[in-house]
Amino acid sequence: MSMRIDYNKVAPAGIKALGGVYGYITQSGLPATLIELVYLRVSQINGCAYCLDMHTRSLQKMGVKVEKLALLQVWREAEALFDDQERAALAWAETVTRVAETAIPDEAYEAARAVFSEKQLVDLTIAIGLMNTYNRIAIGFRNPPQAVAEHSAAAA
Repeated sequence: MSMRIDYNKVAPAGIKALGGVYGYITQSGLPATLIELVYLRVSQINGCAYCLDMHTRSLQKMGVKVEKLALLQVWREAEALFDDQERAALAWAETVTRVAETAIPDEAYEAARAVFSEKQLVDLTIAIGLMNTYNRIAIGFRNPPQAVAEHSAAAA
């Protein structure tokens, strides 16, 4: 897979603007691990190799156990590994990411509101939207994951 467009060079102001939203989320008060788990789950749904690699590495650096990472995509079956807030955030991330299919039903909203304040839920939804945007950019322009670049460099 080769990169179609280096979007960082072609539209640096746009990417910087997205970085501003990313910065807002990091300062939102939501737990960093929770946000990274959501980013990883959204990236799993969208099939974004670049973001899967990045957020898996980030979560590993944060000390998240490999079992939790391996079972994230089936978190409902492994719910004991995830706390109440993580489960609520993952469920919300899934329904928001799949909005065309789910229409984000009232039950999903009420379940998320039972765990998050209004501001937390808005911030979480901004984070989900941001990751969906990043996924579409990375997939659309074929940004290769770090692991592939490292493998290619080692093979050369």
